[in-house]
Amino acid sequence: MKELNKYYFILLIFILFSCKKEDKATDDSEIRDRYFNLEKIGWKSRVYNQYVDDINFTATEVPIQYYLLKDKGNENLKLVDSLYEENKTERIIEFTFHQDEEKDLLKNNFTGMSYEDGVKYMSFGLDRDFYVITSTKDTIKCSGVLYERSYKVAPFQKVLLMFSGIDPNDKIQLVYNDYLFRKGTMKFKFKDPYTEIAL
Repeated sequence: MKELNKYYFILLIFILFSCKKEDKATDDSEIRDRYFNLEKIGWKSRVYNQYVDDINFTATEVPIQYYLLKDKGNENLKLVDSLYEENKTERIIEFTFHQDEEKDLLKNNFTGMSYEDGVKYMSFGLDRDFYVITSTKDTIKCSGVLYERSYKVAPFQKVLLMFSGIDPNDKIQLVYNDYLFRKGTMKFKFKDPYTEIAL
């Protein structure tokens, strides 16, 4: 009987310690506050436009946390925050092309190439047209482009531009050399990074 009581006592101590650890593990209030502040100022609040002829070029810097929360949900914010820490030197910029009269920009009269070639260029060649200049004058090439095809449903063309190796506190300027529509070089200067606002 003494042996059985001893095991119960050890089991009780084990349960008490595991409960305390679990409470600490699930306390994500600090992370929740940071993400709430980001959401409050607007995930996509940094929008910069340049209007050339009848095409509006729009660059929107979106914090990486937005995509992590969209993919992983907000049930386990510690996981989302650890993924952010691993990827905090990544930057994602949404870039849209929109014509005034909502005409399809990939037609021959805008690009000078066939529709299929325009789609191929948006999918596989556009990454060469973008780069970022940091506040320390480093030039970072675009590491990837994701073309979100709208199949002529939406009145715009949209791509996600990915850049790697940028300090999360660094200010950046996006440079676009437009070879697709032949509108020249455009610069989009993003001001303060989100991390300064959130903290």
